Amino acid sequence: MILFPKIFDSSKVIAAQSTRLGGWSVPPFDSMNLGLSVNDNEETVWKNRELFFGKLGIDVKQVSRCYQVHGNEVLVVNEPVTNEKYDAQITNKPNIFLAVSIADCTPILIHDEKNDAVASIHAGWRGTVGKIVSNVLQLMKENYGTEGKDCKAFIGACISYENFEVGDEVAENFESSLKRFDEQKQKWFVDLKKANQQQLLDFGVEENNIEISDYCTVENNNTFFSHRKEKGATGRMMAVIGVRPHP
Repeated sequence: MILFPKIFDSSKVIAAQSTRLGGWSVPPFDSMNLGLSVNDNEETVWKNRELFFGKLGIDVKQVSRCYQVHGNEVLVVNEPVTNEKYDAQITNKPNIFLAVSIADCTPILIHDEKNDAVASIHAGWRGTVGKIVSNVLQLMKENYGTEGKDCKAFIGACISYENFEVGDEVAENFESSLKRFDEQKQKWFVDLKKANQQQLLDFGVEENNIEISDYCTVENNNTFFSHRKEKGATGRMMAVIGVRPHP
């Protein structure tokens, strides 16, 4: 099973989010684990990557992947990278596919249809507070002339508002419209999807050009890896976007 965003023009871009289903890894990484940092068998992970990207018509050599550090820095990509320390990537080069790894954090994919530029973003709570989506869009504007009205965006499967339970030290970073306090649990709950959607809206992306996945990695743990639900012993999914080669 693969999630294909409906918001994008599939004749222009390839965009998808993997699930945990349909791969070769054994428990607790069962079965489509795409992450090399979780102590899964490396050969199996590469087999899974070739399977996932192969289904999208992408060669793994075309995939640009960063070592994610829960920051808000953005890399401008002109050729695929594999180990730079960034949580977001942008490019206007066709045939380069930008991938982020996730297991509860929010994946955001963006396509500027006018300038054929794309972005792939990994937004945990720290990246969200650090305005990583806003940083991406500003850098796309500076490099490619991107404007909000020309963009479409996908906010993928991640931990939901109902399940992202945090303490005061995290909650204090979010405005009141993005959180609620549960008196019974004496815990805060934060809405990462809405927080990142707000950054898109603030840049001028139209609301009907933003698709938000209903899936929650915790609630739908049979379909998605969840670092929180599985207490760290789990695999990683990927979200990827790239511009198809021009005819």
